[in-house]
Amino acid sequence: MKPVLEKIKLGEKRSILAYKYSGEDFDAPWHFHPQHELTYITKSTGTKFIGDYVGSYQPGELVLLRSYLPHCWKNFQDQEAPESIVLQWNKGIYSRVPELDNLFIMLKAASRGILFKSYDIDHLKPKIEALLHVEDYTLYLDLLELLLALSKCEFTYLSHASFEDDIPTEYGSRMTKIHEFLEANYSRKIFLKELADLVNMSEHSFSRFFSKMMGRPFFTFLNEYRINIASRMLIDTDWSVAQIGFACGYESLPFFYKQFKKVKNVTPNKYRSKHLI
Repeated sequence: MKPVLEKIKLGEKRSILAYKYSGEDFDAPWHFHPQHELTYITKSTGTKFIGDYVGSYQPGELVLLRSYLPHCWKNFQDQEAPESIVLQWNKGIYSRVPELDNLFIMLKAASRGILFKSYDIDHLKPKIEALLHVEDYTLYLDLLELLLALSKCEFTYLSHASFEDDIPTEYGSRMTKIHEFLEANYSRKIFLKELADLVNMSEHSFSRFFSKMMGRPFFTFLNEYRINIASRMLIDTDWSVAQIGFACGYESLPFFYKQFKKVKNVTPNKYRSKHLI
C-alpha cells in the first residue's frame, strides 16, 4: 500500500522504459509518478481509475497519462490474467520545437488522461509491440514516431480534473486504502463512518477530502463504481439482472434499474442486448 509515489528506474543512461506486464492481477495501487505513461491493454477486463474517473477497461484500449496523474487498473477476478504493454518516459526528452506542437498539445490533454479511439489506433498496435524489442536511440526515435502518429488520432478525456503537479503522499495513501476497501466491500451496504475511520478522519473531513480528490461526493462515486462492475457482469455472466444488482450492493431491483440508467443511459437489459450482439 505504501509507496504511492512510484519510483521508476530511469536515470542518466536511460530515459525510456518499455515492458510487458503480465501476472495474476494488476496489483499496483492508486499511484502517480513523474514520468509520462502510455498503457496498452492486451488481456483482461476490469476497472480503471484515472484521476477522478472510474470506468471499465477491455483488451485493445490505449491510454495516455501525463506525469503526476494518479491512476491504477484493477482486473475482474475469475477472468483471464491481465497483460499490458507499458511505455514510460521522462519529461523533457523531446525538445519543444514548432514541428512537435501537436505532440505537446496531446501531452497537455493527457493531464486528464486520454483514451484513444480504437478505430484510429488499430494500425499502430504493431508499432507499440515493436517498441518492446528495440533500445537506445532506436527506442527514442520509434517512440517519437509513435507519439506523433497518436497526436493525429481521436481521443476522449477521462478525468474531469487535470493533474499537472505532485499530490501529497498522504493523500495518495488515503486514496489507496479507499480503493482497496471498495474492491473488497462494494457488494454490501457501506457507511461513511467506515471510510472516515479507515483514513483517520471525521465524516465531514472525509467527505470534503474525497470530493476534492475525486470531483464528486463519495456515494456518487460508489454508485458509478458499482454500475461499472454490474455492466461487466451483464456481459461476462448469465446471471439475471436481479442477481447482478444484489451482488453489486443494491438492495432493491427498481433502485438498481434507476441508477444503472442514470449512469449508462440505458436499462440493464438493453445494455446486455446491445453488447452481446
